[in-house]
Amino acid sequence: MKHELPVTARIARVILEAEGIRSVILPVRTEVRPGQFAMLWLPGVDAKPVGISYHTPETVGFTVSAVGPWSERICALREGDLLGFLGPYGNGFTLRGRRIIVIGGGYGAASLLLLAEEALRSGLEITMVIGARTERRLLYRRRAADLGLPAVFATDDGSFGVAGRTSDVLERILVEQSVDTVYACGPEMMEKKVAEICAAAGVASQISLERHMKCGFGVCGACCVDRSGARVCVEGPVFSGEEALRIEEFGCYHRDGSAAKHFF
Repeated sequence: MKHELPVTARIARVILEAEGIRSVILPVRTEVRPGQFAMLWLPGVDAKPVGISYHTPETVGFTVSAVGPWSERICALREGDLLGFLGPYGNGFTLRGRRIIVIGGGYGAASLLLLAEEALRSGLEITMVIGARTERRLLYRRRAADLGLPAVFATDDGSFGVAGRTSDVLERILVEQSVDTVYACGPEMMEKKVAEICAAAGVASQISLERHMKCGFGVCGACCVDRSGARVCVEGPVFSGEEALRIEEFGCYHRDGSAAKHFF
């Protein structure tokens, strides 16, 4: 069920995922496709788009990194505090093929865990690659282990796992293994590199884009990508790698809360 009006509930559980990153679990029934997002609503403050990272028949959960005033408020919430959401919204991931790679950078990995869980339930061969700047910021090490999910961790500073970028790990895997589809969510420059690597290797990819959103369901136009007019909240956030590479602004700049451009 899609919630077009805010559904408010008391937080059932707060999970410390990594330094400055929390997950909040709400006791709310809703249908979710991996890769979808919701407008997470802090009553009296604001609502912002957040990927859905946990889901059971009885609960829905969100992973938030404290990077600004709103997200810091979310990460300071405790069990029993009120929180709401609208949605789920957007176009999610679609499993294709038998051998897949799921690759997440920073807190972008949050949007990929439901896909990884679905792939495991479907009996697919899956490898998850998760990257972060440093070990303290790595997401889901315990969750991946609990799921029995084959995972490769990479850190920019070499403090845990493979030293270097997730895209370098991907290139090595594609040389060593036959892969049908790659799924990515994270910093946009990483996503562009993933899409380019997959295109060069003849491997399909699906990319989850992030843009500033005000409404979340296609009315305001704040998240439209240049020229094509595609709305990230409706036609996205998941695009095929081919579609993403045709977007002129992909990997070039992003828009802040006032819609001003900031070039990478």
